[in-house]
Amino acid sequence: MFEQVLDAVRAHDRIIIHRHFRPDGDAIGSQTGLKYLIKANFPDKEVYSVGDDPARYGFIEGSAVDAVSDDMYADALAVILDCGGASLISDTRYSLAKTTVRLDHHLFTGRIADIEVISPEYESCCGMVTALAMEAGFTLDKTAAKALFTGMVTDSGRFRYDTTSTDTFMRAAYLMQAGFSTDEVYLPLYEDELSRVQLRAYFIGKIKLTEHNVAYIYTDRAEMTRLAVDDFTVSRGMANVMSDIKGVSIWVNFTETEAGVLCELRSSLHNINPVAVKYGGGGHAKASGATVADRETAMRMLNDLDKMSNGAEI
Repeated sequence: MFEQVLDAVRAHDRIIIHRHFRPDGDAIGSQTGLKYLIKANFPDKEVYSVGDDPARYGFIEGSAVDAVSDDMYADALAVILDCGGASLISDTRYSLAKTTVRLDHHLFTGRIADIEVISPEYESCCGMVTALAMEAGFTLDKTAAKALFTGMVTDSGRFRYDTTSTDTFMRAAYLMQAGFSTDEVYLPLYEDELSRVQLRAYFIGKIKLTEHNVAYIYTDRAEMTRLAVDDFTVSRGMANVMSDIKGVSIWVNFTETEAGVLCELRSSLHNINPVAVKYGGGGHAKASGATVADRETAMRMLNDLDKMSNGAEI
């Protein structure tokens, strides 16, 4: 499955790894994991990671980004991970590379790279990188394994989402052969400051329901300013405070920012991706996102989700 990707890695002395901006655990885990797998198995190659700050996932060992100049791309391989669309890629200089490769588990919306492996059946991009390592018979580096396991955990919802399969657990078992304990992953992943716990409690108090039980939260710019927290912490970070409400199978978090209203759509039963795509976004069948211009547009999206919850086709 990964023959062309592996051939491209072997053929280039310099490899620069990209992922999506405002990264989650899967983006950072797959980027860091691939970097250290290549370094361990091709010690003569130069391998770099680029992108915006790892932020919440900076605890992942080896996740710091590297300083890479434009001229370093001339003869390089650029690898793009966990990106469903070109507009999501953190650092657009991938286009300067001699060769481009993409590994992604989102629903396909258009070609980005010279070589592409797109497999939405994987629970995570980290799972894809792990499968590549298994197929290639790579030596398993502990830093890489821990990073990949972290991303696998986060994007599978701690192995709860329905993309989790027997293959997922086989890959997880393979990674754990590197010799780390789950405490090394789970403790830094789930520990939180009291202020963050209190922030989640605040957002739980904001939850509203539509007529057909779509849960939603809307946070405007004035409230964002008052809370003094970053967009990512509110938009993606608070989306799943609605995830386990009895009778709710669709939920959406709306966050006003300078760029527009960030919309994080989630579901336990429905394919909400068509709604995200309708409003210029994308992602997975049950976890997608979009950015819309204003509150009025966000409310139209909410109405579409309410219709879907009531059984309508969107």
